[in-house]
Amino acid sequence: MLIKDEDTSRIVLGDTLGDGKTRDGFEGKKFHYLLANPPFGVEWKDQKAFVEKEHKELGFTGRFGAGLPAINDGSLLFLQHMISKMHLYKEKDENAVGSKIAIVFNGSPLFSGDAGSGQSNIRRWIIEKDWLDAIVALPDQLFYNTGIFTYIWLVTNRKAPERRGKIQLIDGTRFFQRMKKSLNNKRNEITEDQIRELTRIYGHFQDGETAEVRIDGDTETRVVSRIFENREFGFLKVTVERPLRMNFEASPSRLARLDDQSAFANLAASKKRKDDKAAAREIEAGRELQDAIRKALSTLEAKGRYMDRKAFDADLTRAVKRAELKLPAPIKKAVFAALGERDPDAEICRDGNGDPEPDSELRDTENIPLPEGATLPLPMQFGPDKPNDRLAGEFRDVIDAYMAREVLPHVADAWVDYGKTKVGYEIPINRHFYVYKPPRPLDEIEADITALEGEIAGLLKGLVA
Repeated sequence: MLIKDEDTSRIVLGDTLGDGKTRDGFEGKKFHYLLANPPFGVEWKDQKAFVEKEHKELGFTGRFGAGLPAINDGSLLFLQHMISKMHLYKEKDENAVGSKIAIVFNGSPLFSGDAGSGQSNIRRWIIEKDWLDAIVALPDQLFYNTGIFTYIWLVTNRKAPERRGKIQLIDGTRFFQRMKKSLNNKRNEITEDQIRELTRIYGHFQDGETAEVRIDGDTETRVVSRIFENREFGFLKVTVERPLRMNFEASPSRLARLDDQSAFANLAASKKRKDDKAAAREIEAGRELQDAIRKALSTLEAKGRYMDRKAFDADLTRAVKRAELKLPAPIKKAVFAALGERDPDAEICRDGNGDPEPDSELRDTENIPLPEGATLPLPMQFGPDKPNDRLAGEFRDVIDAYMAREVLPHVADAWVDYGKTKVGYEIPINRHFYVYKPPRPLDEIEADITALEGEIAGLLKGLVA
């Protein structure tokens, strides 16, 4: 518009996200159609203070209520900004006609960010609101300044009845032709006919629709359209715990590890920096206490290796009492850490209630797809701190069934920490269009290698000659 010297009254100078100096130039305005190609993978560090303030203070009444993405990629902030500009939509209300958005992203917004992260929560908000209509995967090398694959997100709050509760994925990566002359990274272009074909595939809205595409010079029939329910992109991330099992031994080598424990080492440190004599006395007293603890622990050496922490704890308590010592909780924890080693054959370590203690080194997570029939939207977190009757009745059974089927046959002592379960969303579009091609037979590969070796030998012979 600037180049053509057309009406520029609708162009506003400033930062779209806001940086404290400039604000949203279209604050309070709504639009029927919104198009954007925001920068890929660009930091929003300069806007951080302003955006975080709006997110915290305004929540969903502002632009960024759903969450904040990683600082190194602000793409999803631009999409939230555009969503805030959508008109209200109500059926049979000509004054609430809704809006449509098209935005070009790189692959990161599809899947980056773990369950519960800002990126995942933004995807979750958009999908559970039933605003994500379709995603079109584009060919690589379409843009002047980058050769990466890109994706068009179509977002709307006025889906046609047949598209409600569903998301269409379109593989348009083979819809291109080579340019006669490249422009930096831009070597491919989409023809008008190909644009019409992609538009027709979107409008046809058929799961499993195929098209003839060119792949490595050959024509193949490939699936180019897939239809999914919204909940198929969601999953429960559950934390799977395994019990802590440790043996204990008061051997000289393990006693020497006490010095590596900060709580024990700090016994011989002083905070009296301005009084050298008092500091020296404090350090000496600390060293004497360290020696006394070592001496008391060494009386347990004759007991050999303990395979039960409870038995070791009982003998430790008696040994310390005989030495007329007291072990504060941090020092006792240091003793357990120094004299203990993880041992799969040892007894389970239990807390004061007799429940197994989890081993952080064996902790794992499992992603469980949301079950068929799951009702959206879902609460942000499942667990005793945020109870929900429907989740407790529906998803706990799903989690338990998954554990019984996939985990417990391999590790029978595992359990789920339900309070840590989170809901996540990702859109693995490439996985849904992946076509497996078996490798060539080994004899063919071997024949090629032999032929290449012969060529190399001939070339070397020529050089020597």
